[in-house]
Amino acid sequence: MPANMIPYSLPPRTAEWQVARGRELLTEMQQRRSCRYFSDRQVPRDVIELALDIAHTSPSGANRKPWRFVAIDDPAIKREIRLAAEEEERRNYGQRFPDEWLKALEPLGTGPEKPYLEIAPWLIVLLRVDWELVDGEKRKNYYPIESIGIMSGFLLMACHQLGLATLTHTPSPMKFLREICGRPENEKPILLIPVGYPADDAIVPDVTKKPLSEAVQWNR
Repeated sequence: MPANMIPYSLPPRTAEWQVARGRELLTEMQQRRSCRYFSDRQVPRDVIELALDIAHTSPSGANRKPWRFVAIDDPAIKREIRLAAEEEERRNYGQRFPDEWLKALEPLGTGPEKPYLEIAPWLIVLLRVDWELVDGEKRKNYYPIESIGIMSGFLLMACHQLGLATLTHTPSPMKFLREICGRPENEKPILLIPVGYPADDAIVPDVTKKPLSEAVQWNR
């Protein structure tokens, strides 16, 4: 065995256990929705740190973990992010978005106003790191786009399993996030995720998910 390898195994599971656990998990995750109506009820930092720790277990190219998390609960910073995001979104909805895209967004009830960016107790900014300085040398990270995409899924699932609502918000362009968070040029903001509890009167669009049969091909 190579020196840098260790044994690996998983607990033995029966097919019956796998099916039962799979159905239970599917039921849980089918309840996950993108939430735009948050309570201001506080979420302990320890809970957010656990969600980030779970996300950080995600696989990545050459195990480089090419991402950074910025977790924000400071009201002043959340306010600054909201104002900057809404400024970009007003341009998007008024000038940048084509009619086809605006029509696709109509059933979701979205618009340039983003009050949840202040109301949600936490904002998590995900930044992609394409390269880093190591001992003064620029070191490239491998598959950063794919890696942060996988990690984002881990984070959303972790939050939901911990009883927290999330929203994947992608204001464009997002340069303002790097500036507000004080991050270096080699870090590119990818997602802004409000995290918290749904408001008591929260609502979500009544949409139907595409069936699995339209998304999978079985070659046997």
